[in-house]
Amino acid sequence: MNRAVFLDKDGTLIPNVSYNVNPDLIELSAGAVEGLRSLQAAGYKIIVISNQSGVALGYFSEDKLLPMQLKLTQLLAEIGIKLTGFYYCPHHPEGKISEYKISCSCRKPEPGLILRAAKEHYINLENSWFIGDILNDVEAGHRAGCKSILINNGNETEWVFTSRRMPDYVATDINDAAKKIISKSVVFPKSKMTSYAFH
Repeated sequence: MNRAVFLDKDGTLIPNVSYNVNPDLIELSAGAVEGLRSLQAAGYKIIVISNQSGVALGYFSEDKLLPMQLKLTQLLAEIGIKLTGFYYCPHHPEGKISEYKISCSCRKPEPGLILRAAKEHYINLENSWFIGDILNDVEAGHRAGCKSILINNGNETEWVFTSRRMPDYVATDINDAAKKIISKSVVFPKSKMTSYAFH
């Protein structure tokens, strides 16, 4: 079984530009390069998990996501990172496009995309992590059986906590998150964790 780091895209892996599918506006977030290299060197697969509700809301068609995905794959390849998988949810329960206006199991905080990726790439979820910039990412990771790190960069505004929405760690960027992951490479079952750590 492989282990993976699942990454949210907008606001985590790349700066958040609302509903953007223009490849020319895509760049890696500050603090991402060294962290991604460290994670890959430590044996983690890199997999993107992204909500793309702009499809359901009518801001862009689903086929516009492919050029964006290719650009992201290219940017990562240029720094020596292999993107193992790119998974997105085009749905939204309040969407304007009827075929995408559904409540689904793949829109975070639902864990559907993580579970699908784990099945397709033989990922051991207990030894894997989710890094995201809002608590829906944290919850999705925990619901799938991963540990979760919140990048506290100002994108979370609601701060609604439940047991599943409590991050295992809080980080400033992907590099900081990678250091925490690698330092915890000996992973204990979640049942043995009695508290969450924030530092």
